Amino acid sequence: MGMQEAINNIIRLVGGQANINKVWHCMTRLRFDLIDDQKVNQNEIKKLPGVLGAQLQSDQFQVIIGPKVSHWYEQMLNALGTGNATSPAATKSRKGLISLFMDTVSGVFGPIVPAIAGAGMIKGLLAGLIALKVVSAKSDTVVIIDLIASGVFYFLPFFLAVSAAKIFKVNEYLAAAVAACLMYPSLIEAAKALAAHQDGAVSAFWLLNAIPVSVFNYSASVIPVIFSILALSYIHRWVDSIMPDVLKTVFTPTLTLFIGALAALVVIGPIGIWLGKGLALFIEGLFSVSASFAGLIVGAIRPVAVLTGMHHAMTPIALQNFSDRGYDMLMPMMFMANMAIAGSTFAIWRLSKDRHERTVTLSAAISALLGITEPALFGVLTRYKKAFISATIASSLASAFIAFFGVRLYGYILSSIFSLPAYIGPYFIFALAGVAMALVISFVLTTLLVRKEQVGQP
Repeated sequence: MGMQEAINNIIRLVGGQANINKVWHCMTRLRFDLIDDQKVNQNEIKKLPGVLGAQLQSDQFQVIIGPKVSHWYEQMLNALGTGNATSPAATKSRKGLISLFMDTVSGVFGPIVPAIAGAGMIKGLLAGLIALKVVSAKSDTVVIIDLIASGVFYFLPFFLAVSAAKIFKVNEYLAAAVAACLMYPSLIEAAKALAAHQDGAVSAFWLLNAIPVSVFNYSASVIPVIFSILALSYIHRWVDSIMPDVLKTVFTPTLTLFIGALAALVVIGPIGIWLGKGLALFIEGLFSVSASFAGLIVGAIRPVAVLTGMHHAMTPIALQNFSDRGYDMLMPMMFMANMAIAGSTFAIWRLSKDRHERTVTLSAAISALLGITEPALFGVLTRYKKAFISATIASSLASAFIAFFGVRLYGYILSSIFSLPAYIGPYFIFALAGVAMALVISFVLTTLLVRKEQVGQP
């Protein structure tokens, strides 16, 4: 039995094409969002050649393939064509909004995990070498290595757009075109000029002197792009339904791109940015109440903020604190969150039995330890919600602990394990204890909560 025959059998044994709401893949598994899980013949699927295992987990049916999963996924899409997209309401009726959001983010990021994991590891190691003064931060070597490591994160909207287009069933190149609008130099340069308070800087461009396009820097953004492509999928279907057949080839993509790009620039993108700014104001208010209370809340929302891309709103607060007070208490909390994320990811690595998945998970865990958490969050923790919750709890408790003892920084530094020397002084012992708390609590909680879910079980 060849691959294509096995794939046809998988489709039949999960209840047929009509039962498949959505299919995507991670590093080793085909992941199905099914309308009715009861129609699955799991035992027969496990017997198919090339299939290493199958399981129902977190409202997903997963078929474990191994390193060749991307080839199986391509053949699966060919077999399904465009007929596997059903109404989103079928999913929403079974899942809560949080579960649906986590599954969507996991599905979008799954295929691009190798890129962000590799770049994250390079970026983290580079930060460590700089912190240890092995290389000079201003050297050409650092500039070259940094552009290799940072390119993925800076141009993340393009990666997300293509991946999201596959999830939401819309043309990948139209999706990339919308991301290009958000990343166009005139918009980013205007945003930088506005942030620097340069003379002549504008806060918005005006279309026909009536429609404002707010000036924001969308590089490395997450939520604005994903929701823009989701909107694009609906826009495309609507335009295609009203367009006469003779005009579809030219005018369907034209109108789809124009409306989709405007929706992203005028509505969806600014909403995502303003949510981040609202988060920043909220955090500032927390510190006026109590540092410990602020630590508890900031520690809890930090992993979610990174997941949604709103964590960038916290950085200006920290920089302003350095300017106004000479120190900052927010960045140590970011440090605790990173260590908690690393701890949960190390636990998933320990629990995993699949060799390829263990390799990827270990890389993501080390990357988080070095201060780059995206590979761990998007590639691992979104797939194991209990692990994500464990990291959030540990982050919250460790942040509240260090805030109670007044742990602070006197200069901006990446929130990496190599950052510990920056805390040497009266608060060092508390910073060290906070790191230990974040790592241990997240590791233990994840082990206790996730151990029955057969992580990476082949």
